[in-house]
Amino acid sequence: MSEQPRLTVDGIIMVGGKIVLIRRKNPPFEGCHALPGGFVDSGETVEAAAIREVREETGLKAEVRRLVGVYSEPGRDPRGHTVTVVFEMYAVGGKLEAGDDAAGTGLFDLKELPELAFDHAKIINDFLERPGP
Repeated sequence: MSEQPRLTVDGIIMVGGKIVLIRRKNPPFEGCHALPGGFVDSGETVEAAAIREVREETGLKAEVRRLVGVYSEPGRDPRGHTVTVVFEMYAVGGKLEAGDDAAGTGLFDLKELPELAFDHAKIINDFLERPGP
């Protein structure tokens, strides 16, 4: 029997027209930029996990605005099959600073994004092509 996919979350947070990204501290994609996110803990909703991960990695207190999409391509993470639930979120407090698994964090112009980990370039592109309410 094969290993079951693991569940992750990612958050898209816009501040002043720029997107919040972290710089990954650990492999895979160490040193690359990524959306803040991580694994869902047992007994945790995906919304609560997104809020927790954003706080841990960026210092921002954020709330979920809407679902952006679910990404399940088996090869999207070199560690194994992961399925991520991506939310558009908005900051309601905190201070932008790197924490937890982030070596750095910052605000980036959507037209000048750095190299991104995983399939995060596709996720951001999908977000931009399908604006929400």
